[in-house]
Amino acid sequence: MTPITTRSTCPYCGVGCGVLIESEGSQITGVRGDPQHPANFGKLCTKGQTLHLTTTPAITRQARLLHPMQRVQRGAPAQAIAWDAALDLAADRFASTIEEHGPDAVGFYISGQLLTEDYYAFNKLAKGLIGTNNIDTNSRLCMSSAVAGYKLTLGADAPPACYDDVNHAQCLFIVGSNAAFAHPVLFRRIEEAKRNNPDMKVIVADPRRTDTAGLADLYLPLQPGSDVMLFHGLLHIMLWEGWTDNAYIAAHTTGFEALKSLVREHTPERVAQVCGLTRDDLFTAARWFAQSPATLSLYCQGLNQSSSGTAKNATLINLHLATAQIGKPGAGPFSLTGQPNAMGGREVGGLANLLSAHRDMANPQHRAEVAALWGVPSVPEKPGLSAVELFEAAADGQVKVLWIACTNPAQSMPDQATVRRALQRAEFVVVQEAFATAATCDFADLLLPATSWGEKDGTVTNSERRISRVRPAVPAPGQARHDWRTAVDLAQRLEVRLRPGQPTLFPYPDAESLWLEHRESTRGRDLDITGLSYAMLQQQGPQQWPLRAGDAQGKPRLYEDGVFPTPDGKARFAALPFVPLAEPRESRYPFSLITGRLRDQWHGMTRTGSLGRLFGHVAEPCVQLHPQDMERRGLREGDLVQVTSKRGSILLPAQASDEVGLSQAFIAMHWGAEYLSGQSNTGEPLAGVNALTTSAYCPGSKQPELKHAAVKVLKAELPWTLLAVGWLPEAQALAAREGLRAQMARFPFASCVPFGHERTGVLFRAAAHEAPEPAVIDQIEALLGLNASDTLRYADRRLGQRRTARLLREGESTRLAAFVLAGDTRAGAWLKPLLQDELPADAYGRLLLMPGASPPVAVVARGRQVCTCFNVTEDAIRVRLEACEGTEDQRLASLQGDLRCGTNCGSCVPELRRMVRSTLPTLQTA
Repeated sequence: MTPITTRSTCPYCGVGCGVLIESEGSQITGVRGDPQHPANFGKLCTKGQTLHLTTTPAITRQARLLHPMQRVQRGAPAQAIAWDAALDLAADRFASTIEEHGPDAVGFYISGQLLTEDYYAFNKLAKGLIGTNNIDTNSRLCMSSAVAGYKLTLGADAPPACYDDVNHAQCLFIVGSNAAFAHPVLFRRIEEAKRNNPDMKVIVADPRRTDTAGLADLYLPLQPGSDVMLFHGLLHIMLWEGWTDNAYIAAHTTGFEALKSLVREHTPERVAQVCGLTRDDLFTAARWFAQSPATLSLYCQGLNQSSSGTAKNATLINLHLATAQIGKPGAGPFSLTGQPNAMGGREVGGLANLLSAHRDMANPQHRAEVAALWGVPSVPEKPGLSAVELFEAAADGQVKVLWIACTNPAQSMPDQATVRRALQRAEFVVVQEAFATAATCDFADLLLPATSWGEKDGTVTNSERRISRVRPAVPAPGQARHDWRTAVDLAQRLEVRLRPGQPTLFPYPDAESLWLEHRESTRGRDLDITGLSYAMLQQQGPQQWPLRAGDAQGKPRLYEDGVFPTPDGKARFAALPFVPLAEPRESRYPFSLITGRLRDQWHGMTRTGSLGRLFGHVAEPCVQLHPQDMERRGLREGDLVQVTSKRGSILLPAQASDEVGLSQAFIAMHWGAEYLSGQSNTGEPLAGVNALTTSAYCPGSKQPELKHAAVKVLKAELPWTLLAVGWLPEAQALAAREGLRAQMARFPFASCVPFGHERTGVLFRAAAHEAPEPAVIDQIEALLGLNASDTLRYADRRLGQRRTARLLREGESTRLAAFVLAGDTRAGAWLKPLLQDELPADAYGRLLLMPGASPPVAVVARGRQVCTCFNVTEDAIRVRLEACEGTEDQRLASLQGDLRCGTNCGSCVPELRRMVRSTLPTLQTA
């Protein structure tokens, strides 16, 4: 069979990397970065480089949703149903609800991972056909504050900069973004730009000392939520020192006097106290920002996911306008998009308060333009419910039917107790999803299988306004359908009930026909793409908007002429006050919970979570605390702690980290019910970090404050523990993970993750007040294949202890294949590395079953993985660094030459540099 290469786009972050998909027949066999794509020029991060490994036949069979499924009764298993019957059922339930309760009794919650064509179909379905604006997207959790900030100040939701600007910037201000983890390929550009221009100043403002902060010339460890105070304080200093550009302010802006009056009280002394920074660092940051020939700001969820998200975005943009740092190479406020097509969703008006092509729902002319384009009398005037409001309304019984597509609110939404109550109370829930393992699938009355990466056809837009084609490399598995196709099929059925006898509003035979209508909606708008076509994208590659009819190419930068898309052509300063956190620390909840990304994982891990190698860098859920906070509370590494907010409580192992500040706790955003068990304050099963987060949101953008919640951290007393680890063939490993995840609810604490770089394995931990019934452990053992006759066993019912192990003969040696330690897990300290590192086990025999036994041959774990591409561990790197000499760059080069770490995707390079710096002489480090 002849291999085929298909040019497409990565489905992960908003960098929008081009990929070359290699396939044979119906199977994707490989993936490479596209050297011709201007977003990445062939580079890919760890997640992108392993995309093909998430499409294996075993993963498709075990994890993918392959047929429509109906759950006749809540809590019962779902049964297969034909597509026509499924769509007829959905249309009937939607139509009946609309006829009885009105169009606002239904709601759609969709995704920044949908393609633009999918987004457009759903938007027209809700607002044009049904007549409700209750359609929102998980981009509300991601980018709505950036949208509001751009519109409030610059007049349109249009990032004015591009990726190439990092090569022209003389000062880079990174705030509220761990780009090293969240946008790794863009961070490679930043590292290269810094190498090529050592004089470029890099400022990083973040409560956590992340790998991104490791690149900084000036690190500002500001207190959580104090960003607006910082930006006002910097402007105060710029005004005091005469560092603003008064000519630019007069010619191109309005509202500066009101802002001057507001920031007058934001003295360096006050700002330093509130932000937890030094006065000298504030002056340095203000000078570098204002006096640099070109200053570029990069920002993401640290500004967006906040109850002051609009203010944070707008007050940062104030600094650019006040210093004329906009509209020229290397300068401008550049919001980094979190998802692969959050920008495309914004283009089609995918949020509950927007309409197509950056039109505002509140504008009667805009509503009339969209109605005329769609061929309907009108579109609804009342803004729809945003994401948080939509689920609150469903929990209260106002929204009765929910359609959820390509997103996992049972993991990603804040205040999970409310979200799950909404999913349980809604009368009919449809989940349109590619992966059956997503937690939200458990709440669905109807499951509809969707195509995924490598199968979809359409377009996406990345952070720099660049539109790329997404092309299918293989046919859809099972009965999966494109998302736009499902939306159109539903719409055509609803038309029979809602507008009988009239021509269809949805005459779309393919994705391109939808895109052409979307293109027409942009005519004359700030994002006009009437000069673009699928053919142009095919022949000339990805293009940036605007690209009007007659243009040869799009615009890399906006506002170079100083004219903005406002009624008077001037940008507007935003005089917005500093408002403290929605939920500040207090005596009962003395820790600031901060959430963020892991380097090798994506969102709720429905895709990345299928690969053990992507758990090498961070193997299991944990909460990171400052070492001093650990010591004060008598906590040791790995101790279970209870992290509690006003909404819920979860149990996690504690880990000491110098990255977090005092009285701060960090939990990665990815850990949800699929990987971690827990319960709400009322005792209901509830899991993951979003059991803790608050649904408080920004009044302007309605984006929730996912980045911060007040919590307390207490040592958990759960004396009975269990550790189960084993290697299994891929299909069995996937089945075992699902089976073990079903067991997690039996324990106050449990976690279940895959592991293994080349092999497939599963790791399960649990803790409880007392031993469970023996049948529970029987089931866990069976899932790991520990019910075979060659299994070694020991049990002590009086102590509630049990140990089981299986050895596997491979060639001349014996290796440990699986084990379960129940009631006493001390031996896990050497059994886990014995198994995971596949060390010979011939010398251990029955010692495998002895509680707390020391092995006759020392077992030295390989250590935590740093380089995912080549499976290079922290210990191996430290050993090699002991022999390295020279400068930082020389030592890094030696390390890379010997171990190859950091020579492929480069995602580990920031951590490698941090480790290299720790070996440098003190004088050189300073």
